Amino acid sequence: MKLFSLLSLILIITLSSCSTVRVASDYDKQADFNTYKSFAFYKPGIDKAEISDLDKKRILRAIEADMTSKGFAKSANPDVLVSIFTKTKENVNIYQNNFGWGYGWGWNPWFWGTGYNTVSTTTEGTLYIDLIDASKKELVWQGMGSAALTKNVNKKQEKMNEIVTAILEKYPPQEQ
Repeated sequence: MKLFSLLSLILIITLSSCSTVRVASDYDKQADFNTYKSFAFYKPGIDKAEISDLDKKRILRAIEADMTSKGFAKSANPDVLVSIFTKTKENVNIYQNNFGWGYGWGWNPWFWGTGYNTVSTTTEGTLYIDLIDASKKELVWQGMGSAALTKNVNKKQEKMNEIVTAILEKYPPQEQ
C-alpha cells in the first residue's frame, strides 16, 4: 500500500510541475482510423495502472473530454477500447559551485573559497494511452507523454488535461 501511495504521489508530482510535455506515438499502418467512431475504457488495463484511483479518474476524465471533442461517442459497444499505464523515474540534479579555489598545490582550509553543492531531485512521469481495436482485440495506436511532476495538488486536473491533450494531438496519425 505504501508503494502504491508513493507511486501515486510521484505521478501527481510529475504531472503537475512544468508545462513541457514530450510526446511520441506509434500506430498500426494497416488500421483504418476513419472507421473508429466510438470508444469505451478498457477496465482490466486501467486497473493495472499503478496510480491512485483519484488520479485514474482525472486521467480518464481528460481522455473522455478529448475523445469527445474529436467526435468520438462513448459507447457500450465501442469501436476502440482505451487503456492507460504509467511509469515514473527520479532524476537527480547536482549543481557544483566551486568558486574561490585556493592557491598553490593541494587543499588549504584557510584559502578555500565558498564552494558548495546543491542536490535536487525531480520525478518524471510517463503516461501511455493505448487504443485497441475492439473487434480484433489488437493495439492499433499508442501515444506516450512524459513530463516532470510537481507537488501542487490544486493543479492536478489541469496538468492531466494538458498531458492528455498533448498525447491525443497525435491521433489520428498522419502519414509522413
